[in-house]
Amino acid sequence: MSQSEKKGRIFDLVCPCCHSLLWVDELSREVVKSEKQAAKTKGSLDELLEKEKKRREEFEQKFEATTELEKRKKEKAAALFEKALGKTDQDD
Repeated sequence: MSQSEKKGRIFDLVCPCCHSLLWVDELSREVVKSEKQAAKTKGSLDELLEKEKKRREEFEQKFEATTELEKRKKEKAAALFEKALGKTDQDD
């Protein structure tokens, strides 16, 4: 057998642990080539705290807006109820 017959197709995959790109020979199951992926840059603790602070502020704003909306809905429902009661009192 010649050298080219001993080699099968080569396929690539990503390592689930280190996220490197690997080229693997189908028949021999050997890694023909590997390429390390650039490491993710990790943010500083200050950046993380600032991001969390912004997230909390946004949550509080949404909560306040939702609370105000519910309050308006209750007031409107109460006004409509009072109006409906007023009409039934006038009918009697």
